[in-house]
Amino acid sequence: MRYRRLGHSGLFVSELCLGTMTFGGSDDMWGQIGKLQQEEADTLLKTALDAGINFIDTANIYAAGRSEEILGQSLRNVGVAREDVVIATKVFGPMGDGPNGRGASRGHILDQAKASLKRLQLDHIDLYQIHGFDPATPMVETLEALDTLVRQGHVRYLGLSNWAAWQIVKAAGIAAARQLAPIVSLQAYYSIAGRDLEREVVPMLQSEDVGLMVWSPLAGGFLSGKFDREGKTAEGRRVNFDFPPVDKERAYDAIDAMRGIAADKGCTVPQVALAWLLHQKVVTSVILGAKRVDQLTDNIGATEVSLTEADLAVLDEVTRLPEEYPGWMIERQSEYRAHMLQPD
Repeated sequence: MRYRRLGHSGLFVSELCLGTMTFGGSDDMWGQIGKLQQEEADTLLKTALDAGINFIDTANIYAAGRSEEILGQSLRNVGVAREDVVIATKVFGPMGDGPNGRGASRGHILDQAKASLKRLQLDHIDLYQIHGFDPATPMVETLEALDTLVRQGHVRYLGLSNWAAWQIVKAAGIAAARQLAPIVSLQAYYSIAGRDLEREVVPMLQSEDVGLMVWSPLAGGFLSGKFDREGKTAEGRRVNFDFPPVDKERAYDAIDAMRGIAADKGCTVPQVALAWLLHQKVVTSVILGAKRVDQLTDNIGATEVSLTEADLAVLDEVTRLPEEYPGWMIERQSEYRAHMLQPD
């Protein structure tokens, strides 16, 4: 297991992160994702820790807080030292019926940080993330509330999730101008079947030195190798919960290419898909969500898969995004100066 610096912070996290969206669901939407209870969660957490994973991600909205509760108890049950794990959680989604029980307002952020700490049985959150963009709250209000939590010692680092490039840069600029705690990470969807992030967000992250945590790296299970053009499907989350949206033809092209690479390397298709992400320089950590130990163990095996330049070229060829403006024009015009940066 390798460890990478999270953005421009001094915090190092494992290249794989244990996601806990599968913890605590019942007969609702969350139950379609996972219904793991305490004993099963303890086993998954111990498996992850034994493999060298030190990064665990949850959210207050997962199973209406039950995911945080189970994770908090699991940390105690497995006996891991607090300083040996990096715990990330998120705030934004509805946690009550009232109009103020959701969003990124000062009140909701401060109330939910306190509630998350109680559920997690912790005295601080390592990475606190705004789970979505709130058009109803001034950005400065959100950032000042987060800064308050950092100054109080309840939160160590700040991140965002599912924000557009311009929104992240605006937030970073406000934080810098007002000397507020900085944004160090973004959690976003990225997979070999969904490379939209590369248009605007990836260049921005690299420019501003913001870390990237990848959610749904297997496109909601579509890249598990259990789906193909012939209509072959399998039981699993994707059958009943078709999310995130996927260009299925492009994804099938990727799966076909990955099957050949997996056969050559003696690994599995999902390991190739995860390895592809781990070979992307912008990626800090890839979040793994699993229901069973064998799934988690297989995914962890991706850290041992080394893709050659030829492998990466094959995968890039079948999944590359079509050119769009202004990207193609920027690339064309930048040639006037880009060559001057190349060594003789």
